[in-house]
Amino acid sequence: MGPRLKLEAEQLHVNRGGRPVLSGISFAVAAGEVYGLLGGNGAGKSTTLSTFLGFVPAASGRVKVNGLDVDRDLAAARRSMAYLPEAASLYEHLDARENLRYFVQLAGMSRSTADIDLALDRVSLAAGARGRPLREYSKGMRQKVAIALAILRDTDILLLDEPTSGLDPAAIDEFHALVRGLADAGKAILMVTHDVYGACQVADRIGLLRGGQLVNQFAAPTGGRIDTETLHRAFSAGASA
Repeated sequence: MGPRLKLEAEQLHVNRGGRPVLSGISFAVAAGEVYGLLGGNGAGKSTTLSTFLGFVPAASGRVKVNGLDVDRDLAAARRSMAYLPEAASLYEHLDARENLRYFVQLAGMSRSTADIDLALDRVSLAAGARGRPLREYSKGMRQKVAIALAILRDTDILLLDEPTSGLDPAAIDEFHALVRGLADAGKAILMVTHDVYGACQVADRIGLLRGGQLVNQFAAPTGGRIDTETLHRAFSAGASA
């Protein structure tokens, strides 16, 4: 059995273009947990994801994935993660099954049509839509295909970058229910967002990132959710400072 802590940032400092972007942030995400990294534009949210993925080096401190130091074991660390960007890069002319089959093969894996349909069942993509090209899909439907790909890859960890941006309220609720279900099944999920309400809906813990520093962390009470008003006040205080 793998380590309980799936993602760890330890006194992480990151510079870009000679300027500090992250200044000593520390947090961890456990198996079965949704951790929301909340902040405004330029707070350092996407840089944090990029550091876990090995695209941006740490100036000091370190990041670990499944107990592996990303600097030393990047390939192994990446095999443990699935990344969902704000706009998933899928092929417009292919249907859902064709996209999934192609990307699974690209990852060097083999999945049957039954496996693919089971993953699409789990994300509740309508059966009648699965044979249509993705150019006919809404953004919410595309996100479902991208999550189905993560399910097929069967990684321990999901990294989500503003996953509900541009979705309508019903699609946001459906997406959050899907993410919650994956966490309850044991996945570790790091979601970066600027949506206070959405973060409170789905996250077990939330870190408030401001100017590259983790200024506060909030935890949901047992059986409940993080209070939206409390978090909103903390978020707004930084925005008006």
